[in-house]
Amino acid sequence: MNIQTEKLDLIEWISRLNDSSIIHKLRQIKEDYSQSADWWKHLNKEEKESIDRGLKDFEEGKIHSHEEARKLYEKYL
Repeated sequence: MNIQTEKLDLIEWISRLNDSSIIHKLRQIKEDYSQSADWWKHLNKEEKESIDRGLKDFEEGKIHSHEEARKLYEKYL
């Protein structure tokens, strides 16, 4: 069975559920998954600051093309 079929099968099963304890457990699984999927929360302060600096540089146009970067770092590759 492919993943789309599996998901549809689960949706159908959930739609027929009347057991609130199972629904509560499913909601907990969903919340746990949602929290673990946010990788930003797992970064340390220095990593977040580095990303923010990079985004600021990009917004200010302080960027280099791929070709420029290759020329600059060619000797290290």
